Amino acid sequence: MKRWAAISVVALAGIGAFSTRALAEAMQRGQADSRMLIGRVFNRQDQPVAKAIVYLKNSKTLAIKTYITEPDGSYRFPALATNVDYEIYAESNGARSDTKTLSGFDSRRQANITLRLK
Repeated sequence: MKRWAAISVVALAGIGAFSTRALAEAMQRGQADSRMLIGRVFNRQDQPVAKAIVYLKNSKTLAIKTYITEPDGSYRFPALATNVDYEIYAESNGARSDTKTLSGFDSRRQANITLRLK
């Protein structure tokens, strides 16, 4: 009986070590399979626009995320899928920027897109 208990403990320890290693590898893959989009929003006079709303649309799921720009006009969208195209534009006080695309073929881990309101 003690022998089976010892075997069980060793087997469970091996499974636990495998699970921990598998979890760590999955987390690394998750980081490797994501990217970040950063940028700034400017008005016609090339001044940063605070509190502009930046829209990010996932072309696969059609889900839309938003970000309200910081006082320096900056925005960020972390943890984006690398194999998906995203459409992005900004709006503020009735003005809107052109829509730009972050391609799924773009291999940068951190993309930077500047948006200009018209």
